[in-house]
Amino acid sequence: MLPSGVHCASCQSRPPPFTVTLAPLAYRFPVDAGLKALKFGRRLHYAAAFAGVLVRQMERMPADVDALLPVPLHRRRQLWRGFNQAKELSLPLARRFGLPVTDMAWRRRATNYQSGLSAAQRHANLRHAFAVRGGMKYRHIVIVDDVVTTGATTRQLAKALLDNGVQQVSVLAVARAV
Repeated sequence: MLPSGVHCASCQSRPPPFTVTLAPLAYRFPVDAGLKALKFGRRLHYAAAFAGVLVRQMERMPADVDALLPVPLHRRRQLWRGFNQAKELSLPLARRFGLPVTDMAWRRRATNYQSGLSAAQRHANLRHAFAVRGGMKYRHIVIVDDVVTTGATTRQLAKALLDNGVQQVSVLAVARAV
């Protein structure tokens, strides 16, 4: 564990495009089981429980955050699943902090599942996957997701947001890979 304010060599050589990343829980049992039940088992009651964890983290975000952006699913995956777990996590945060949940970004192409892919494969899988419209409407957006593994998803989405006029991007996720 690095001291606060000290960045790993990888982040020093290739700084992430986000201001803050908060992912308080480790992606291992029982957290992984709960997130899989939410995501693949349609157990939406887990979203409320995990959103409670995110509320405490959201209080640590910079004060200038003006919107939440759930990581978008491709339209076919959203139709198949019936919901977007990142949006379900975002809704209680939006109510609690009076922030809009924006849909200004979308997946322009279907991507393979990230699980089981190497870091390089994850990055290639998501290259140019996101598109953004109306980015200049917000100054500081928080991307909301369930799990951060390599950061490939949030990195690509943040880059698309920044390329479209958003000034700052932060990331809030339930869990991080260990």
